[in-house]
Amino acid sequence: MRRLLLILTLVLWGGSLALPLQAQEQATLVANALRIESDRILVAEGAVEVFYQGRRLTAARLSFDRVADSLTIDGPITLSDGSGVKVLASQAELKADMTEGILRSARVVMNDQLQLAAAEVLRLGGRYTAMTRVVASSCRVCAENPTPLWEIRARRVVHDQAERQIYFDNASLRLGGVPVFYIPRLRMPDPTLTRSTGFLMPALKSSSTLGTGLRWPYFITLGPSRDLTVTPFLATKDVQALELRYRQAFRTGEIALSGFLANDRLQAGKTRAQARAEGRFDLPRGFELTFDAQTVSDRAVLLDYGLSDADRLNSVLAVTRTRRNEHIAGRLIAIQTLRVGEPSGTLAASLGDLTWQRRFSLGPLGGQGGLQFQAHGHRRSSTVATDGDNDGLSDGRDVARARIKADWRRDWIMGNGLIFGVLGEVTTDLYQIGDVASAYGGTHSRSHGAFAAELRWPLVKAGKGGVNHLLEPVIQVVAAPNRTARLANEDSVLVEFDQGNLFALNRFPGADAVERGVRANLGMNYLRRDPSGWTLGATVGRVIRARDLTQFTAGSGLDGRNSNWLAAWQLTHANGTQLTSRLLLDDGFGLTKAEMLLAHDRPRYGLEAGLLYHKADPAEGRLIDTREVVFDGRVALGQGGWQAQLSNRYDLEARRASNAGLGLVFRNECLSVDVSLSRRFTSSTSVRPTTDLSVSLQLLGFGGSMAPGPARQCRG
Repeated sequence: MRRLLLILTLVLWGGSLALPLQAQEQATLVANALRIESDRILVAEGAVEVFYQGRRLTAARLSFDRVADSLTIDGPITLSDGSGVKVLASQAELKADMTEGILRSARVVMNDQLQLAAAEVLRLGGRYTAMTRVVASSCRVCAENPTPLWEIRARRVVHDQAERQIYFDNASLRLGGVPVFYIPRLRMPDPTLTRSTGFLMPALKSSSTLGTGLRWPYFITLGPSRDLTVTPFLATKDVQALELRYRQAFRTGEIALSGFLANDRLQAGKTRAQARAEGRFDLPRGFELTFDAQTVSDRAVLLDYGLSDADRLNSVLAVTRTRRNEHIAGRLIAIQTLRVGEPSGTLAASLGDLTWQRRFSLGPLGGQGGLQFQAHGHRRSSTVATDGDNDGLSDGRDVARARIKADWRRDWIMGNGLIFGVLGEVTTDLYQIGDVASAYGGTHSRSHGAFAAELRWPLVKAGKGGVNHLLEPVIQVVAAPNRTARLANEDSVLVEFDQGNLFALNRFPGADAVERGVRANLGMNYLRRDPSGWTLGATVGRVIRARDLTQFTAGSGLDGRNSNWLAAWQLTHANGTQLTSRLLLDDGFGLTKAEMLLAHDRPRYGLEAGLLYHKADPAEGRLIDTREVVFDGRVALGQGGWQAQLSNRYDLEARRASNAGLGLVFRNECLSVDVSLSRRFTSSTSVRPTTDLSVSLQLLGFGGSMAPGPARQCRG
């Protein structure tokens, strides 16, 4: 009713308060009191609000001169234009449309992040905001500590709202109130702009192999859908490097191209390089194209410059489509090895895959069925045809394979809760193997099937206090031929025995090998849920075979007539604690494999600790036992925003660490600091042990900087 009365008063007094009058657009004025002085001045007092063309003005008192078409405003004043920019002032003189004028003792707040305090603010044409004697910062200032962590002081600042740029004249950067850098002229994007040409924050890096150097990226916008980042790196040990990254977005996808060039003493007289191309595009009929191609000039360039720790580079071109009951995928892969002692000529350097898979209901037969067609081929550049071992793993072997697989499963629930199921699968493979001077060369075919009957009995019990227990014994009897055509095994050498494949018809991960023989898969699943917030899940089981067909290695835990005992469990708690473990034990309770991971995540601290043990197995290329401890932890240091991080990977067998890292991280609403120290102890003919130190600092609140962290809390 108050607003309606005031609007009616304005209409009776001169038609309306039109800001400006020539625009013929009415403004809305709300206030506690309203009076007219003479015939040209309207005065509004008490909780004054003005709404006009998306702008909103609040003040304690407003005086409108109809003849001069101007506003005289007493604060506290808040002026917002709907674009994320607010101006707070104590007194102002503005044109009636609020696009031009002077605000005194003002503060400009952009996107609720960056604040600019000025003695005087001048609004020009609704686009420019000019400020004098300015202090800019995105840090929160408390009464007990009025000095921000960082601030930029400037004689004059201009904000261009159309270009979303901020221009500083005679600017100085202060950290903790101490001047550290003077810049005669500085341009920075305002917080609403995520992409703008200019320098990004530099990073200081020190390495025992490269020396101390500076990385300073320069970002270049090439339109609304393209950009280029140029990052030079100069270090004291005669290192000159340049990193490039180009990105472009299209209507149906995007690409990213990156490259790296370097000259250093490590490879005297040789230019070291790395190149990578990535992309994704939507294709017709729901298909998606992805590619990731990469190459390097030498084995050590990625590790020396901290670009990656990969020891093989996979370049992949893939076309995929996934629907509810169908999956189609085609891939072309090229592999470049960086491993010392692994010759590229005998590596399957190029390969291709084509997969079509569909799930369906079998109608009157019941249950769910699946059909899969797969084609695969790989080749080696070497033409060595000698075959001196019994596995047919000759150096130059080239393989082409086609496979058809059908599977089916159906379950029945009995009256007492028993679940009886039958399942099976049939596969047919056709191989063409070349460059092999043995029985494995030429064309081969193989057909294989496995059928099983399964009995599950889930038993549920509700305990005291809302605790629920689920106990499920499972018996699965599998029948499969003892003999089948034996082919060279390349994709199923490493076999894992875990709770995920305890009841699988075939535990080999690839297609070159199939699990044979009559066997029984026995297991027990247990689940306990407690209302207090913790859950325990466990699985125990083993495989019993009618005959030992010597198809698995000792390190897999599946060799022999009776497999190792599998014991796996996971304990989780609502407080962020999780314990996961898997053990493979022989009948004498000797360990074959052991894996344990403890994780605890809390707001102020967290840790992940892991223990790994693998028994030696020459058939898997592991000549000695593997014993490793992995640790990764973080802890907050006091209440100031600092956090310490520690990581380590220790080889108990070799009695030395493979790598270790220490970091200090600080992040709040306006500043991010990252100091990291890492040491790599491993070495080879091309890779040297290195110690690396990296220091980066980023002022938050400008442009596309990272999201701010927790804001500092003021006392009281």
